[in-house]
Amino acid sequence: MADIKVLAQQCGGELVNGRPCEILRLITDSRKLFDSENSLFFALRGRSSNGSRYVAELYGRGVRAFVVDRSFDTAPFADAQFIVVPDTLAALQQIAAAHRRALTAGRVVAVTGSNGKTIVKEWLSQLMPQRLSTVRSPKSYNSQLGVPLSLWLLEPDTDLGIIEAGISQPGEMERLERMIAPDDVIVTNVGSAHIENFCTRAELLTEKLVLCRHARRVFFCSDHDDLRQAIESHLPGAELVSWGRRHATSVTVLDVDVRASLTEVTYQYKGERHAVEVPFTDAASVENAMQCVSYMLATGLAVPADLARRVPRLQTVGMRMEVIEGHNGCMLIDDAYNADITSLEIALDFLHRQGTRKGLSRTLILSDLLQTGLDEATLYSRVAKMLAEKHVTRLIGVGQSISRAMQPMSLPGARFFATTDELLEAMSVNDFRNEAVLLKGSRNFYFERIAEMLALKRNRTVLEINMNALASNIAAFRSHLKPETKLLAMVKAFSYGTGSYEIANLMQQQGVDYLGVAFADEGYDLRSAGIRLPIIVMNPEEHSFDMMLNFDLDPEIYNYQALEGYSRAASRLGVEKAGIHIKIDTGMYRSGFRPAEMHELAEHIRRCPNLCVKSVFSHLVGSDSPDFDDFTLEQIALFEDACATLKSELGYGFIRHILNSAGIERFVSHQCEMVRLGIGLYGMSCIDNARLKNVVTMKSYVSQIKTVPAHSTVGYSRRGVVDTDTTIAVVPVGYADGLDRRLSNRAGSLLVNGHKAPIIGNICMDICMIDISGIDVKIGDEVIIFGDANPVWEMAESVGTIPYEILTGISRRVKRIYYEED
Repeated sequence: MADIKVLAQQCGGELVNGRPCEILRLITDSRKLFDSENSLFFALRGRSSNGSRYVAELYGRGVRAFVVDRSFDTAPFADAQFIVVPDTLAALQQIAAAHRRALTAGRVVAVTGSNGKTIVKEWLSQLMPQRLSTVRSPKSYNSQLGVPLSLWLLEPDTDLGIIEAGISQPGEMERLERMIAPDDVIVTNVGSAHIENFCTRAELLTEKLVLCRHARRVFFCSDHDDLRQAIESHLPGAELVSWGRRHATSVTVLDVDVRASLTEVTYQYKGERHAVEVPFTDAASVENAMQCVSYMLATGLAVPADLARRVPRLQTVGMRMEVIEGHNGCMLIDDAYNADITSLEIALDFLHRQGTRKGLSRTLILSDLLQTGLDEATLYSRVAKMLAEKHVTRLIGVGQSISRAMQPMSLPGARFFATTDELLEAMSVNDFRNEAVLLKGSRNFYFERIAEMLALKRNRTVLEINMNALASNIAAFRSHLKPETKLLAMVKAFSYGTGSYEIANLMQQQGVDYLGVAFADEGYDLRSAGIRLPIIVMNPEEHSFDMMLNFDLDPEIYNYQALEGYSRAASRLGVEKAGIHIKIDTGMYRSGFRPAEMHELAEHIRRCPNLCVKSVFSHLVGSDSPDFDDFTLEQIALFEDACATLKSELGYGFIRHILNSAGIERFVSHQCEMVRLGIGLYGMSCIDNARLKNVVTMKSYVSQIKTVPAHSTVGYSRRGVVDTDTTIAVVPVGYADGLDRRLSNRAGSLLVNGHKAPIIGNICMDICMIDISGIDVKIGDEVIIFGDANPVWEMAESVGTIPYEILTGISRRVKRIYYEED
C-alpha cells in the first residue's frame, strides 16, 4: 500500500481534490480493473489512443484515483483524487523508480538482450530455492510501460526481483536503468531484433549496456566476441562473470554432449569439474540454461550439486495462453505454465472477457501460489476478491495451502483437492458444461493432465495464430508512418483464414482506426461480438443496406446505383448523415469511379444530403514489384488529383488511402491520411529486411510410419513411384484441410524434426504421405505444414500461387488456436 500524497510527491505532480487514499494497484488498461477502491489509473497517451477517455467509465466503476495530464478537466469528478502531471508515462516511471529505491534488503537482477530474455527470467525463477520470495516480470513486461508495472510488484520482503528489460529505440535504456537500478545484469545475447532503429550493431550493443553502468555484476557468454569486447571496454568498473568455451571465464564449458532428449554440459567452476543435464537439445536452450547456471553459482544461490538436481527439472516455458475447445460446450483457457498473483490477474481478465462474449459461466482451476512473499491469509483473501470482481462462478482449488486458506471462506460451488491426482480421480469431463474454464497451476502440480482431460480430442491438425507476432507486425508498419496516419486493417475472408473476432479484437486493442470486411454479414458478426471500431464493408449488397445502417457499418460505394440505394435506405431509417467510402479506379479496372468522373460524382453526392463521404480510396496494382513502379506512381498521381477535385466540389475534406502493405513498405511518402494493412499483418513482405514476424503456423503429426519396397507406388493413381526402399510417414492433413493438391509428388515438402520431407504420391482428401528416409522420426512427432522454418510464401511459390490463396484456403475444420507468448 502507498499513500496517494506520497505518490504525487514522487512524480512531482499536483494533487487535486486530495483526500487520504491508499493505493495497492497501478493500472493503465481500463479493461483490466481489479479492486477499484485501491487502484490508481494512469491516463496514458499513445499515438492512436488517449487514456483520458476512460476516466469517466472507471469513475463509474468505483475508481477514485487518477493520474492525468494538465489538459484534463477534473471538475466533474469532485470526489476523486487526481495527480496532475505534464507526462503520465513519466509519472508512472518516477513512481516505479521510487518504489524500487525503497527495496533495500532484497536484490534485483535485470535480464536484457535480443533473444532468450523471457526464458532466462522464467528458468531463474524455477531454479530459485523455495525459501526465497521471488518476484519476476509478468509475461513480457519489459518495455517503458511494462518495466514500471513489474517493479511495482516488488514487496518490502522480496528476496529477489527478476526484471526483464527490452528496448527498440535509442535512449530507451537510460530510462529503464534509472527505474530498475539493477544490482546484477544478465545479458543474454545481442542479435538483430530492433536493429533497424539503430545505425549499427555496435550502437545497439552500447545502448543495451547502459543498463549495466551502475550494476555490481554483469553476466554474459564470452563466446559472443563483439558482446565480450563491448562489455570489457564499456564497463571497466563492474565485476564481469562470464561463461563459455573460449577465453578466460568464470564458468568454463568443457564439453557438450547432445543426446536423444537432453544435453549434458560438463563445465569447470573454481578449478573443479562438474556436469549438469539440460533437458533440451537445441543450442538456444543450452545457452539459456548456462546463463542461469553461471548466475546461480556466482551469486551463491546454488552450488553445483544443487544445480545437478534442479536443472534437469527445468520445464518448457509455454509462453502462451491458449484457447481450446472443450467437451460439453466448454471453452478451455490453458494458462497453466505458471501461477503467481499478477499472471492470475491477467488471466482472470481474459477469462471474464471470453466467458462474457460466449455467454458461458466462468470456472477457475487454481493451484497453490508459490513464492509470492505474502502470508496465506493475505494472499488468498486477495484471490477471493479478484474472483468476485471478475464474476468467477466456480473455484476448484488444488493444493494444501489454497485448501487451508480458502475452504473456510465458503465460496459458492467451490471444491478443493490436496493434489492433482485427487482432482482427476474425483472429477470427469461430465462435471463441466457450458463453462469457460481457466487453468492456472504452478509447475509442480502438472495441470497439463487436467488440460488433457478437458480438451475436446479432435483432428490434431491445427492452425496456430501468434497474437504477439501480429501485434509486433502492426508496430513494425506503424514505424514507417507519421504519428497522425490512421490504420485500416483488413479482416475480410475470415481474417485471411486466421479467424474473425479474435483478430478484430486484437486490432481494437492495438488502436487500429478502421476494420475492413468483405460483406455485411462479417461486419454484423463483429458487432455482435463487441467490436466497436469503425467497419467498412468492401462489397456491400443493396439488400444488406438496412442492416448496415442499424449496426453502424459503412459501405464502399463504387457506382451510382449503390450511392442512390444507400441514400434511400438512410432516408427510410431516418439517418441524417450516413458515412460512405468512395472507391476510385485508377487503373485496376475492377470496380470504382474513374478519375474523370469526379465532377459528376460530386453532383450525385450533393443530391444525397443524408450521406457524408468519410474516406476516398483506390487500389494499387503492383506496388510490390519494382517493375511496375512507374505505373504505381501514375496511379498515385491520378488518385491525388481526383481527391483534390472531389474535395473542391464537395466543399469538405475526407480521409484518403491508397497504400496497401507493400505500398507502405515501398511508397511511404504517399501515405495520405490512412493506409491499409492486409497480408503484411501476417508477416508477408515484399522487401528483404522487413523484420516482420510469422503469425500463422499450421501443424499436424505423424500418425503412421511404414517402409515401401523399391519399385512400388504410393497413393492414388500410382503417381508416387519409389526407386529404392523408402520410409514414409502418414500425416492426417489433406486437401479438405486446405493442403493444396498441387503440392503432390515432391512439388512440396513438410517439416518434421527440423528436416524437409517431400510429399510423396498424390495428396488425399484427409491425409498425405511424406518421404522421411534418413530422418529420425517416430509416431506422434510434430509436422509443420508451414510456419517459421517452412514459410507459407515458399509453399505458395512451389505451386505458382500467392500466400493469400494458401491462407484463405485453410478449411474451417482445422482448429484455430490463438496464443500470446510471454
